Amino acid sequence: MPRTAALKSEQVPTDCKLTLDAFSKNIGFTPNMMATFAQSPIAFNAWASLLGSLSKALDVKTRDSIGLAVSEVNGCNYCLTVHSFTAEHMAKLPTDEIMLARKGHASDPKRNAAVQFARKVIETRGHVSDADLKAARDAGYTDANVMEIVALVAMYSLTNFFNNVFDPENDFPAVAPAGAI
Repeated sequence: MPRTAALKSEQVPTDCKLTLDAFSKNIGFTPNMMATFAQSPIAFNAWASLLGSLSKALDVKTRDSIGLAVSEVNGCNYCLTVHSFTAEHMAKLPTDEIMLARKGHASDPKRNAAVQFARKVIETRGHVSDADLKAARDAGYTDANVMEIVALVAMYSLTNFFNNVFDPENDFPAVAPAGAI
């Protein structure tokens, strides 16, 4: 049950309105997470800015796969539904790839390295081993790419924590449990 109400359109602070309206237009509706997050223009706009910047990092399949892996580790059901939806409809990942990403893997070797590294970052709270970093580099990721993976992990964790704390009503299709990971 939601721990705080999602704002109705007329309640959205002016400082958030343009950004929230742009998201809503792009997606086709206003997700409850965003309508809830908009209660804090500072937090909402900081997240939106980070999201906008990181939407240029890596490719959409890798970004969504990282989002799925991180959300699985953080136990964020809301984000798992969002990332499963976007992975299917925007990144065009098949169902088996979505489930694989939730388990911290990908069938594409380079994407697999990124997803495994992201999972290591979240599981170890950034205390990855030299071997973990080497595996990402050996897969073809530059240090700048590795920094982008870390930033994606942080951004996805922010929304995971937000949704785990405030528990907005889920407005995306439910997903099946990933099973043993």
